Amino acid sequence: MSTTKYDHLPEQEKHAALAREEAAIKAEALRYHDKHRMTPAKVAKLTARHVVLALLAAFWLIPILWLVVTSFGVDKGPNLSTFFPKAYTLDHYKALLSPDSVNQFPQWMLNTFIVACFTCVISTLFVLMVAYAMSCMRFKARMNIAIILNLFPGFLSMIAVYFIMKQFGLTGTLTGLIIVYSAGSGMGYLIAKGFFDTVSKSLRESAYLEGANEFTVFWKIILPLSKPIIVYTVINSFLAPWMDFVFADLMMTSGTAANKTVALGLFTMVNKVNRNNYFAQFCAGGVIVSIPISILFVIMQKFYVEGITGGSVKG
Repeated sequence: MSTTKYDHLPEQEKHAALAREEAAIKAEALRYHDKHRMTPAKVAKLTARHVVLALLAAFWLIPILWLVVTSFGVDKGPNLSTFFPKAYTLDHYKALLSPDSVNQFPQWMLNTFIVACFTCVISTLFVLMVAYAMSCMRFKARMNIAIILNLFPGFLSMIAVYFIMKQFGLTGTLTGLIIVYSAGSGMGYLIAKGFFDTVSKSLRESAYLEGANEFTVFWKIILPLSKPIIVYTVINSFLAPWMDFVFADLMMTSGTAANKTVALGLFTMVNKVNRNNYFAQFCAGGVIVSIPISILFVIMQKFYVEGITGGSVKG
């Protein structure tokens, strides 16, 4: 025989209590049903919402689809008469991997990969160290300095950075580009700081009592607990030089064709002189460039999301 929480009551009171509880459950169920009932107004609102989302998705996907199908088309230049090409071929991908006077795609990819890897390592260290200092250390004007520095966008310093690098003979070189990408990366510390704020302060205090210094706390306690934000920072640091055009164009104006990054190199394929012969190769290059980024996101997606959500907590 089943027992209830009303077994200690007299039989009459017990039945009354069970009846009241059952009535309350039914009333709650009716309120839930009324709240979630699909009225014509709710159906119209939901339909309109999905239509808007479908249109936005179409606007976003159609250019990507066109780029992909054009890369497999037989036309060398842009074909604006039809969306889908009349025939398909892999010739543009083969030509893209065969360098000529205009196309240096393999070298561009290698240059970009080198810049992205070095920038990723240096920028990640800078961001994490600045975030640790802002989150775990206390000094005068700590937050005021950070706010003031973040008031000035990096683009305001472009011309000054260019002339400074030119004085040192670093324009048109991959080394100069790595320095430009890495030097100011520490200012992107806010998300990492938010994540470090969630790490228990007692862990650091225990380490201090055991004689650990700041570097030991940072390297052996904070970082092992911060894998999501490290992955998030690594991905962002890697994508910045991989996707950037503006700073690369500024710094590499005096470089040779083989010394360009993939963004600059692909852009030369669509200028007025080369557009009719290299546009399909440009599309093929865009498809190839997107592959490593997509793979990186698929592999690191879990940690990337954890890094964003963990770093969004207000410290």
